[in-house]
Amino acid sequence: MAKFARFPKLSRQKTQEMIIDLCEAIAATRNSREAADLLTDILGKQELEMVAKRLRVAELLLDNYKYDDIIEELKVSPTTIARVQVWLQDSGDGYRMIIERTKSKRRSRERNEEPVKLSAIKKKYPGYFWPQIMLEYWIKNSSKKQKQEMQAILAKVDKKTSAYKELKNLLQNNQK
Repeated sequence: MAKFARFPKLSRQKTQEMIIDLCEAIAATRNSREAADLLTDILGKQELEMVAKRLRVAELLLDNYKYDDIIEELKVSPTTIARVQVWLQDSGDGYRMIIERTKSKRRSRERNEEPVKLSAIKKKYPGYFWPQIMLEYWIKNSSKKQKQEMQAILAKVDKKTSAYKELKNLLQNNQK
């Protein structure tokens, strides 16, 4: 979902420079793993899903899927599909190029790839999963009393989240 700030917009030139920098950053990735790391750092979950859906919508439109089939498969609105359709008609060179390049990779991935077990990934990238590995070890070796204490801590985390939301709302209301 797009959000618009109340602050003045950047100049057109500054915006273009930043977009070029973003494109160069994406182009500088060496493989899909690096690109995924970059995009997940830059975009929020909803933004990432929205961009991925648009790309998939474009692919399905180029494969002559009907709107109803796309809506059913991707859970997108007809407006989103129509917007992508207009982009494809007006230019769409970027969509076409990337779809063509990635189609064969996806097909081979779908045919050959077995489900990857999380334990295998944890062994391959232990540094990334160390907090989770430590927590699992801690829980496994904890007494009943210690587990109850952990549940109390988790309950405080839930309160903390609601406190953050409350604080955010107060700050927003106070700025008006």
